[in-house]
Amino acid sequence: MRKKIVAGNWKMNKTMDEAKALLSEVVNMVKDEVSGDVTVVLCPPSIYLTTSRQYIPSGGRIMLGAQNCHEKESGAYTGEVSASMLKSVGVEYVIVGHSERRQYFGETNAQLAGKVDRVLENGLTPIFCCGESLDLRENGDYVGFVKGQLTDSLFHLSAEALANVVVAYEPIWAIGTGLTASSAQAQEMHFEIRQHIADKYGDAVAQDISILYGGSANEKNAADLFSQPDVDGGLIGGASLKSRAFTDVVKAAQ
Repeated sequence: MRKKIVAGNWKMNKTMDEAKALLSEVVNMVKDEVSGDVTVVLCPPSIYLTTSRQYIPSGGRIMLGAQNCHEKESGAYTGEVSASMLKSVGVEYVIVGHSERRQYFGETNAQLAGKVDRVLENGLTPIFCCGESLDLRENGDYVGFVKGQLTDSLFHLSAEALANVVVAYEPIWAIGTGLTASSAQAQEMHFEIRQHIADKYGDAVAQDISILYGGSANEKNAADLFSQPDVDGGLIGGASLKSRAFTDVVKAAQ
């Protein structure tokens, strides 16, 4: 049975003191208010990961996630962070291939395949992001484009390895724009993603993979989005920076 997951991607936000306050608030709110079977992943900037680990109780529903890692295990890559480094400070999940990484840093599907491999080799869970631009949504084969991202970056994996991957569908046109895919649009793409995985690996594998929605989901629309049969939670951006809003999103996924 696939997991319900809500991951908060803080992106490049918060000072250390602000991060500590947000961590404390979210951890306590989730403890007090969330009783259902949902996993919470907090993804602060990498500079705060060690401190964040101290705020997150071990063995609970809240997990620590990183926003990125390098595709090499080690080497002369100034400023980069490897999956083994993340593992050593208690990280459990790693976002791979967020649309902003693809857009601003030119990350390719082949490069992301390497990142997925390094994350899995270190016993961590990749949250693999895929999604289409507004131009593709309006004028192109957006379903085929997203399927291509999955094929190029994930389909080299064995079925056993793929079972440890979380997929996040991000309609790029709905990130930071105030636009949000309707629940029907989200369900359509989540179904297509799951079916594409089933075509390669079989229905049993596809049905066990969590697919998150990642496009301006917030406390107001989360319940509707998460009610769809193939939407297993969310990768939350702006709303994850506010403890009340984020906790309400988590509660919507119960």
